[in-house]
Amino acid sequence: MARSIPTSRRIAFSALAWIIALLIFFPILWTILTSFKTEATAIADPPVFLNFDWTLENYIQVQERSDYFRFLWNSVAIAVGSTALGLVIAIPAAWSMAFVPGKRTKDVLLWMLSTKMLPAVGVLYPIRLILIELGLLDTKGALIFILTMINLPIIIWMLYTYFREIPGEILEAARMDGAGMWEEITAVLTPMAIPGIASTVLLNIILAWNEAFWTLTLTTVDAAPLTAFIASYSSPEGLFYAKLSAASTMAIAPILILGWFSQKQLVRGLTFGAVK
Repeated sequence: MARSIPTSRRIAFSALAWIIALLIFFPILWTILTSFKTEATAIADPPVFLNFDWTLENYIQVQERSDYFRFLWNSVAIAVGSTALGLVIAIPAAWSMAFVPGKRTKDVLLWMLSTKMLPAVGVLYPIRLILIELGLLDTKGALIFILTMINLPIIIWMLYTYFREIPGEILEAARMDGAGMWEEITAVLTPMAIPGIASTVLLNIILAWNEAFWTLTLTTVDAAPLTAFIASYSSPEGLFYAKLSAASTMAIAPILILGWFSQKQLVRGLTFGAVK
């Protein structure tokens, strides 16, 4: 029988959770507030929290200076494209490792995960030279492929973990009914793992959306996403904090809204298979 937690301890844990959540959210809140200030108010000392004249001038100037929707479309295309390509590769790979494991399956999984420890700057120069030679520098297709390869180890690991929670007997029954590998993956495995796949999709979209190193170094104009949109407000003349905050708010708003509306699905997927 599970031991009940004392009320005082539950209250303490809840208070601690709220404090941590507020500390994490405060930089985002401060950025949003700063986006409604004038440049003079944004750099005021001591800082002004709420007692200031709110203005939309920064958002108007940001949109007049840059085509926000072009950057937004590039971010959406890159994030969704890399996620879709990653799933096409990762689902069969995770299926084979989960249900048809070999002697070196765990070694392969560890090796894939170890590639995430490689400093990105270590392979930047050769990748940039290859893209220049192929004429693919500053293209969405190149970024989609690169971000897919970068996030693929995480996608495979997550799907492998979810697939391991599905009883193998179900797939054996499908094989006895004449299902081939493709039918087994698409008609049996994928529908049963929808929560896990959904959480994997959301996580990969967030990772691709927030990627800055590769997007800033491999794009200039045509394929530049919202990370480049934000960086454009850091100039040799200095930082324009209010306009930078407005650009940052416009860049993070879509992914924050997506995360807010899909948080239940994300939690459900991350706990998929935890309780049998």
